Formats: sequence, structure tokens, C-alpha cells
Amino acid sequence: MPKIKTVHGIENRKVVSRKEWLTARKKLLAQEKKFSKARDAMSLARRQLPWVKIDKEYLFEGQEGKVLFADLFGGKSQLIVYHFMFGPGWGEGCAHCSFWADHYDSVNIHLGQRDTAFVVISRAPFKAIEPFKKRMGWKFKWVSSNKTDFNFDFNVSFTPDQLKKGTAIYNYAPLDMDIDEREGVSVFYKDNNGDIYHTYSSYARGIDLMNTTYNFLDLTAKGRDETPDAPQDWVHYKDQYKDSPKDCCCK
Repeated sequence: MPKIKTVHGIENRKVVSRKEWLTARKKLLAQEKKFSKARDAMSLARRQLPWVKIDKEYLFEGQEGKVLFADLFGGKSQLIVYHFMFGPGWGEGCAHCSFWADHYDSVNIHLGQRDTAFVVISRAPFKAIEPFKKRMGWKFKWVSSNKTDFNFDFNVSFTPDQLKKGTAIYNYAPLDMDIDEREGVSVFYKDNNGDIYHTYSSYARGIDLMNTTYNFLDLTAKGRDETPDAPQDWVHYKDQYKDSPKDCCCK
């Protein structure tokens, strides 16, 4: 069978009549409905996970100064934390985490209507976080865990010894890597007594749900149109795209 030629990631598709297209579309619709039900079942299973009580106190640094972990909930009972790759000594935050973070301000107000707060946490000192956040034009809360074990406890930061020995744990398994920070999302619940519980964490491809751009692109014929062995080599900081709008908030 001859190899199918592709043009910018699109196979040479058949062009059919509207009637034939509708038949194919309805067949796919049946698959989509099955997938939606499977996704609902997975979301339910996620909510039914057991919890772990947080017994350690974490003191973060933010725009208001020192901030207790409980304060990050902002009066809500639920807290979503994005673990942003930005370590001590880094000149700027990760470009790929920045791609994700470009979506957060738009959803934040709606999360608040469902008793949920959102915060980004990095190990870089807050004095390094603040100017980068300003450059990107973001408004969401972002705090530093620099003087705490928070990132290490949730397996998104790794010690030099772990990297040297290949003993770092990421995405629930040992992973040999050469970088001291990775991405992830963690979720917490605070009850009426003020006790905090860890309810969920996800890493690597598990954070795709937080990227609205990908959800849009997945609807198109070309899809994400990424290079398989380097899927995000096209991603840049939003103020460095050649066609960035002149009124971009990050300029």
C-alpha cells in the first residue's frame, strides 16, 4: 500500500457528498457520546478517590507577603494548584507552563462561583516571579514555595541527589531526568474545621484538560499539528510570537 502523503499534517481526505458526510458524522457522534459517558465515569471515579490529610504547615510568599496554605483558599472550600516550572536561579518561567497559564485568568472568575479557588505555585523566589508575571500580563494569584518542602512533597521538584542517582519520582513512578522542576496540578479541600486534605494530583499529559487552546485545536482537521518527537517545539512566550497582536496584554 503506498504511503499516504500529508500536507501540514493533513492526510489526503476523500471529498464526498453532504449525505455521505452526514452518515460518517453520525457514526462518529455515536463514538463521541460513548467517550463523553466514559469521561463522566472517570470524573466520578476521580471525585471518589480517598483523601490524605495535610499535617504539614506550608508558608508561602506572595504579593501580600507571607501566606499560610489555608489562606490560599480565599474563603472557598476547594483549591486547585498549578505547579508551574520556575525554579530558583531560572531567568524566567517555563515557556510551556506559560502556554498553559495564558488560559487561567479567563476561567478563574467562573471557578469562584463553584466554591473553588485557583493559585499557581513555583519554587522560584517571589522577587523573580513578580516581574515575569507582570511581563506576561497575568492577574491570577501566584506564590513562591521557595522556603518550603511543598514542591518536593508533591513530586514536582527534585534534589540534585535525586537527579544524580535517578531516584526522582514523577507521575507516580521513578523517572530519570536532567531537570529539577516539572509540571502538574494538585487539588485540595478544606473543611469547616479548617483541616486541609489532598484529593487529587496529575502530571505530564494529565494537565491537558487545563489547556483550552488544545481543546479548540482538537476540533480541527489538522488537530494540534505537532511534531511527534518534539510536540511543543512551536510553543513560545506569547510576547515572542511573530504575529503577536500589537495590543497584547503582555507588551
